[in-house]
Formats: sequence, C-alpha cells, structure tokens
Amino acid sequence: MIKVKAIGGVFFKCEDTKSLAHWYEKHLGFDISEHGFSMFKPREMPAGGFTLWTPFKADTDYFGDGPQQFMFNLIVDDVVGALAQVKEGGAEIVGEVDDTDYGVFGWFIDPAGFKVELWNPASPRAKTKPD
Repeated sequence: MIKVKAIGGVFFKCEDTKSLAHWYEKHLGFDISEHGFSMFKPREMPAGGFTLWTPFKADTDYFGDGPQQFMFNLIVDDVVGALAQVKEGGAEIVGEVDDTDYGVFGWFIDPAGFKVELWNPASPRAKTKPD
C-alpha cells in the first residue's frame, strides 16, 4: 500500500487573500511568494516539531465558537512574542498561553476571523511523558 509521507499544504478560502497574506507576512514573518503562498521546508522544522493530521468531532469548540471547519497550527520560536506581534496587528488573543510537556501553545483570531494555534515544540529531551 502507498502511504502518505507528509502534509503538502493547507488550503482555505477567505474574502481578501492578498490582505490576509500581507498580514501574516507583516506580523508572523511569512515569506509570501509573488503567487500568494508561503513555503515551509521540512529542514526548517525545529527539533521536537512534527505535523499532525487529526479529525475532531463535529461539535468541538476547539476551533472557536463560529462555523470554522478547520484550524491550523503554526510553529514559532516564541509563542508569547508571536502573540504580542499579532495583537499589535489587530488580532484577538484567545485564552491563556498553555505550557505543556509537548511545548507552549497560544491562540488568536486573525483578521479573516480564523482561530489559529501557535506552538513552540518542547525539545525532545525536555519531554517528561513517554512517547
């Protein structure tokens, strides 16, 4: 059987694609191409980082209160610093920063209304729970 090796992209609809891309470029350092996408290479993933594919129940509130059908998780070096940057750009910070065995998590609502999760992975040696 052929197996999927990785997530190849995250694709979603929004009203003003150029404005949203510019916002992510300005407030989270996305390198936006002339075609409007940002590429993240596996070798740039920090130690302890990984990509998940996870179905959630239809009635989950983890993605927020609205009709949002997905949420993306962005890996950053500093969750608190990144939240400050996006807040400066007009994002709404949601909940409290959560420091777990898997790393630090934080959430915000972007200008298009999407709830986004930020994650700074714990180093592999820092985990206290077995894999």
